[in-house]
Amino acid sequence: MRKYHFVIACGILLVIAACKKGPGEGGSSHIKGKVLLLDYNGNYPVLDTMYYKSEEDIYIVYGEGSTYDERFRTSYDGSYEFKYLRKGTYKVFVYSDDSTGLSPSGRIEVLRTIEIDENRKTYMVPDLVIVKN
Repeated sequence: MRKYHFVIACGILLVIAACKKGPGEGGSSHIKGKVLLLDYNGNYPVLDTMYYKSEEDIYIVYGEGSTYDERFRTSYDGSYEFKYLRKGTYKVFVYSDDSTGLSPSGRIEVLRTIEIDENRKTYMVPDLVIVKN
């Protein structure tokens, strides 16, 4: 009879170990920030205006993924928030016009990596600065 208890206990431990969750939704931490737009109005390097950009697409990648897991649009004040995240590494990015002219598409990503290492904490990302020409 003890033999069966040992086998059942080992099985339960294996299931618990296999359920370790990585980065993604289902946690209690948040990532917040803002997107700042530098508008050159077609005349580099003269800055016409700068403001926090509303309705801008911002993306998050959970862990080491190569494609985005969630997309969000910034609010009226350029702010965004990804809620209910578990511990792990996240990449937040937004697209910007390429002011250097080196990108074939004319756009580049502005990316920040965030490491969530505590539950119930809000992680503030420095402004993601994008350029519009």
